[in-house]
Amino acid sequence: MILIGLGGNLESPEFGAPEQVLGASLNQLQQAGVRLLGRSPWYRSAPVPASDQPWFVNGVARIETALAPQALLALLHRVEARLGRRRGARWAARIIDLDLLAYGERVVADCGRDGLVLPHPRLCERAFVLAPLADLVPAWRHPVSGKLATELLAALAGGQQFHEITD
Repeated sequence: MILIGLGGNLESPEFGAPEQVLGASLNQLQQAGVRLLGRSPWYRSAPVPASDQPWFVNGVARIETALAPQALLALLHRVEARLGRRRGARWAARIIDLDLLAYGERVVADCGRDGLVLPHPRLCERAFVLAPLADLVPAWRHPVSGKLATELLAALAGGQQFHEITD
């Protein structure tokens, strides 16, 4: 099971509001040959770490691809660039952020200069990832801890603000 985290909190002059940008990213991945197997509901979440930037829209997608993890990560970065992502300060506001959360049961500590770490190193700390992940695939287990996404979400300390977008 391959899982991708999607997020953004800035509008795009070309694609519109964050929800539309995230949808456009999924379309571009499909055009590149990635098969979309499912998508969580969108969630609105406060920035982590806390700041005065706009709240994010986040979700998780389950995909299928023949691409190896490093090649998939490179594709995610190309899609981000096509949609207007300009990498700057860490945790800055952004049009789009695509993260490779998990690639099957693979555990990768560091794959060189591309910085690939699997599962995503901060996945277990972020309600804005775990809530949509638990919605999409409640039976998913973390490849290292063996815990369900719902268990990881329940174990988080309070304070992370998020809610499902129902509009």
